[in-house]
Amino acid sequence: MERVDTDAILDEVNTALSSGDWNRAVKLIEALRPPDQAEIFHDLPAPDQDELLPRLDLEDSADILEELEEDEAADIASRLDPGELASILDEMEPDEAADLLGDMNPSQAVEVLAAMEEPEEVRPLLIHADTSAGGLMTSAKITLHAELSAEKALEHLRVLAQSSDDVYYLFVVDADMHLVGVVSLRQLVIAPPSTPIRDIMDRDVISVEASADQEQAARLMSRYDLIALPVVDAENHLLGIITHDDLVEVLEEEATEDIYRLGGVPGEQAADAPLPLALRSRLPWLVLNLGTALISAVVLSLFEDTIARVAVLAAFFPMVAGVSGSAGTQTLTVTVRRLALGELLARESLQTLGREVLIGLCNGVTVGFIVSIIALLWKGTPTLGLVAGVAILLNMIAAAVAGVLVPVGMQSLKFDPALASPILVTTLTDTVGYFIYLGLATLAIVRLV
Repeated sequence: MERVDTDAILDEVNTALSSGDWNRAVKLIEALRPPDQAEIFHDLPAPDQDELLPRLDLEDSADILEELEEDEAADIASRLDPGELASILDEMEPDEAADLLGDMNPSQAVEVLAAMEEPEEVRPLLIHADTSAGGLMTSAKITLHAELSAEKALEHLRVLAQSSDDVYYLFVVDADMHLVGVVSLRQLVIAPPSTPIRDIMDRDVISVEASADQEQAARLMSRYDLIALPVVDAENHLLGIITHDDLVEVLEEEATEDIYRLGGVPGEQAADAPLPLALRSRLPWLVLNLGTALISAVVLSLFEDTIARVAVLAAFFPMVAGVSGSAGTQTLTVTVRRLALGELLARESLQTLGREVLIGLCNGVTVGFIVSIIALLWKGTPTLGLVAGVAILLNMIAAAVAGVLVPVGMQSLKFDPALASPILVTTLTDTVGYFIYLGLATLAIVRLV
């Protein structure tokens, strides 16, 4: 199916709004899917958003607020009448409604919550941090008791499933709401009608505590290929579930965060972020980078005499630093990714280090040999080629060591390895590379001049 031409529809909506034809604008938006509705709504002026949202079907209004970015949705919600907003929130998934209320002014949130018809599903979710498993979960609307028969359980489902789309796994609880098992819908259907749930349920349930980070929940769901993950408290009471669509959002958020931080930007920024905000988030890291670059400058200054006597050495600075820096970035990227996914444990650090050093050695031999040939053919100096080739070989190994130990060390010190590691690895590869290259050149200077 082709993508909807939202630009053309936006023009039609603006034309309808400019002529005061609200019914036409409403029909145009309600005919779209939620992501397209949100895209068009995002481009409308705030006054038109405020007038249009309450005129839409409540389900469409709820979909739009769920699809918009959190800050924008909270800004729009804060401008709505509390009663109108409460009606919209009643149509939203409990976890989405809780997230929106959590982003609003507390006094407004309390007023809206009091006006909702079904606040009991949302209120318990507000106590959990947004980035925790509890903040990610939605209410577990359907649960089964172990003593129910398969037949009674199916009757129970026929009544409750009409109000829930989350019938993936059926979680089994005892009288005190402790999570005791899980049963699939297929098992329930094929079981003899009189079979108790306790006889067909799986007692080995994978769950996550509400206080756990959302990334841990995403890892569990990804590792065990789960469509839904139960969330429990410290006493194993079932509090809610995390569904697969929430998993996709978490993975996108975490991947985006890692990409930004590897680039030296502490957090996600909109393309049209105000200039002062962009400067505040980027400039400090550039200044820090400048400070670490001074270390490389100091190393170069130690070999001023060598550089002055053999000026041709400067021609190979970009190769020594650039190739090794790229190797360090490759190793760093692989290591940070494994740390982010929980695939690299502390006890595996030495094994990983050994593997990366071996890769660095192989790459160093190959690239160093190529550089040696280039130096020989270009400058006609075998010694220069040998110095540059050996320097690249040793610096490739150093880059592999830095690419593993720096992020692992940062994580052990409770720092985000994706944020500060790139600067440190770049500094180490440049500094070590220059020191090795110019140190070898100084030892061999008699043959170079």
